[in-house]
Amino acid sequence: MAPAVFRPWVAVGRCQLAALFALAVFTVGGFVVSALLLLPIGIGFWLLPPAATALRALSNRYRSWAAQWTGVRVDQPDPLVVDRALSRRERARAILADEGFWRDLAWAWLEPGVGALLVAVPLALIEYGAFGALVQPFLWRLIDDGNWYAFIPVHSTAMMLAALVLGLAFMVTGVLVAPAVLRLHSRWSRLLLSAPRRAELARRVERLTDIRAETLDTQAAELRRIERDLHDGAQARLVALGMTLDSAIRLLETDPAAAHELLLDVRETSARALEDLRDLVRGIHPPILADRGLGDAVRSLALDSFLDVHVEVGLPGRLPPPVESAAYFAVSEILANAAKHSGARDVRIVLEHEGTVLRITITDDGQGGADASRGTGLRGLQRRLDTFDGVLVLHSPRGGPTTVTMEIPCALSSPKTSSF
Repeated sequence: MAPAVFRPWVAVGRCQLAALFALAVFTVGGFVVSALLLLPIGIGFWLLPPAATALRALSNRYRSWAAQWTGVRVDQPDPLVVDRALSRRERARAILADEGFWRDLAWAWLEPGVGALLVAVPLALIEYGAFGALVQPFLWRLIDDGNWYAFIPVHSTAMMLAALVLGLAFMVTGVLVAPAVLRLHSRWSRLLLSAPRRAELARRVERLTDIRAETLDTQAAELRRIERDLHDGAQARLVALGMTLDSAIRLLETDPAAAHELLLDVRETSARALEDLRDLVRGIHPPILADRGLGDAVRSLALDSFLDVHVEVGLPGRLPPPVESAAYFAVSEILANAAKHSGARDVRIVLEHEGTVLRITITDDGQGGADASRGTGLRGLQRRLDTFDGVLVLHSPRGGPTTVTMEIPCALSSPKTSSF
């Protein structure tokens, strides 16, 4: 998901940084090519590993920038083979056999000619506009025959003012187009720097294997929880109920009043056992979720919360039951975390379905500072979403607000049935 819209002036600075970065990329790329050319005489075997490592460090740096600046994710290839236990020739051969290395090299040679020129567009507009706005008002008087600025002949005060206005327009245009140019540059770089398809498939198989193992562990833990809750809750009450009934039957003939008291206890115990079973069922799959769908189920969570929760539902239909269940319990846990740790008073939940993606955005006005690395709750949520190739993004600066965005790929399965 793309980050929050950044200020155009920030994008201008990042365009300038990307243009300067292209010079470093070109220099390291030239070093790599020199190492390749020197392979036949042996020197290249010494130079290629450090040169390829430096190039990979630069490409990884830009991959990170692309995600941070524009939200364009560029997957990293597998690390280069630089094991010092191998001989120099073996390391060089491993690097030459790495498809990601050749992608890095192609990027290093094309970036200065394409990427740098692309990010130079807003910079050129701003610089040329600054010349018209700041220099032309003083320059035209020093030239006897005047001069031209763009398509304006600057030979009088009126023409100078027109050049000044045009210069300001160029500057404003450069600033406004900088974010779009930066995003286009990131997409261009993704075409060259994305991990090879073979590596992506291998990573996906590995990730699916991990998800399957975690899902099996989660299911086993859930079954143990259900068994424990039944044993300690409803089962214990039912056993006590049976024992109380036996006592009541024995006293029915000799002490009807005492039997009557015991039967009242039986009624109370059976009501508690029924409530335990209902709580257990709600913990497995809430009836309102099955009957009314995700929107109404989240509204029910909002009503049960002591926070002031506002829910906006933009779901035109029902979602697949597994997706609804995962989304419901994720929202429930985030609301519980907000109530316990954030110090928030107001929470806003937005559910929407765009294309084939369910997007849930939860924002609170708490103190912020949430960190997924310091607790298991958000990591558990991410593991829950991993089953559906979903993602969770946390934005929680110190002082707040905290925003959690979840996206789950899915399709609508039936028309809307919500009563709201």
